Amino acid sequence: MNDEALARTLPRALLVLRITLGLFLLQWGVEKFIVPENTVGIWGFFYGISVPQMSAYVFGVVEIAIAICLFLGLFRTVAYGAAMILHAISVAVSWPVLIQPWADPANHLFIAGVPVLGGFVALFLLRRWDRGLLDR
Repeated sequence: MNDEALARTLPRALLVLRITLGLFLLQWGVEKFIVPENTVGIWGFFYGISVPQMSAYVFGVVEIAIAICLFLGLFRTVAYGAAMILHAISVAVSWPVLIQPWADPANHLFIAGVPVLGGFVALFLLRRWDRGLLDR
């Protein structure tokens, strides 16, 4: 691929990553307002930490704010890094399910978090070449 083709393609590819990963985070952020008890259960089960239901709303606001930053390409180092780290932690704590996806009960959908993490890592690594909405 020549430099001109790369210069045309890279911003489009990064936009696709930003939008799809932003939708991923937005869905989880909104869920924390719609079904906040899920957050309490997830933290208790995966992290071994009892959190109050009110914390779901705080986590939801953070995830939605990061999703908006992804959509707009704002605060790339901080927002993309935070998204990558938060998702890496959630993948790491689900390692028992990842290494035994067909255990009883089967829960093989957790593996989808691994390529999502790859997308966050790629977006973070390419952030210098990304152009957000306000950069134009």
